[in-house]
Amino acid sequence: MTAVRREPFGQMPQEEGGGVVEKFVLESASLKVEILSLGCIIAALETKGRDGVFSDVVLGFDTLEGYVRKHPFFGAVVGRVANRIAKGRFTVDGKDYQLFLNNGPNSLHGGARGFDKVLWSPQVLPNGVCFFRLSPDGEEGYPGDLKVWVTYTLNGGELSMNYRAQTSKMTPISLTNHAYFNLAGQGSRDIYDHEISIDADSYLPVDNTKIPTGEVAAVQGTGFDLRQPVELGKHLQKFNLDGFDHNFCLQQAHARRLVARARHPPSGRIMEVHTTQPGIQFYTGNNLDGSLKGKGGVVYPKHSAFCLETQNWPDAVNKPHFPSTLLRPGEEYNHTTWLLFSTA
Repeated sequence: MTAVRREPFGQMPQEEGGGVVEKFVLESASLKVEILSLGCIIAALETKGRDGVFSDVVLGFDTLEGYVRKHPFFGAVVGRVANRIAKGRFTVDGKDYQLFLNNGPNSLHGGARGFDKVLWSPQVLPNGVCFFRLSPDGEEGYPGDLKVWVTYTLNGGELSMNYRAQTSKMTPISLTNHAYFNLAGQGSRDIYDHEISIDADSYLPVDNTKIPTGEVAAVQGTGFDLRQPVELGKHLQKFNLDGFDHNFCLQQAHARRLVARARHPPSGRIMEVHTTQPGIQFYTGNNLDGSLKGKGGVVYPKHSAFCLETQNWPDAVNKPHFPSTLLRPGEEYNHTTWLLFSTA
């Protein structure tokens, strides 16, 4: 059984449009998830270790104020297009579009005021919550009125996130959740003792602005071969890597499959990622620098969390040989990602 309750979390500042932010608490015997109507943010996720003790394993803030200030997309749904679009430019149906540049020369995670920074309309479900918003034609430079539904449901130790969208004009779309995890418990110093595996034979090399070069490179014989579990700290040292911030290319099957697994041996916590998406961005919190005070006043240094963001491939709208991100009128974008938590 899943219990669902809603409570006020805070009031948006007037310059951000005002409005009440609500928090939705989904709770089963083994998992407790707190989700905000601002940006569909997963603000807390508590799961048991093998000792039976619950810990919150996602980074974030105790109050709304933290989420309204600048932060690295903690827990949020990002869009219309997750990840980067080169120079913020693309052409659809012979028309050129220019997006806001918010990541050096590129557009990242939907632009200046993406899906992470707006209030969504919630509807409580028996075992979860569905958020809706209409992204108007021209918002952040994107074409078409886009209707979007993000549905979180909790079933035992499994949290599912379903993303649906319909558009009035052809538009690129790629939605993901940007939760930062540390299975030792948020506020733990680093993730070096985590074991990570990703079921991908290839990945996308990037240029110095993190845009894919266009090459689809085999992981075999490289530091990107995570097909067998690796202990993260030792692996980064062995291959002299500063961290990961790369898209791993998944099987092109629009069906649920297990694509990644994170395990924290000291606590016994395990997180499996299942998805219908063609890619997953593995990010090791390289840009965290200890400057943000998170929950309980702890700081989040570099490599203190990881993200496994299921997505379409970055900059796909400009790379015809990548899986298409284009949604046409009359079609429906529909993807699901499942996070399965257990202990061993």
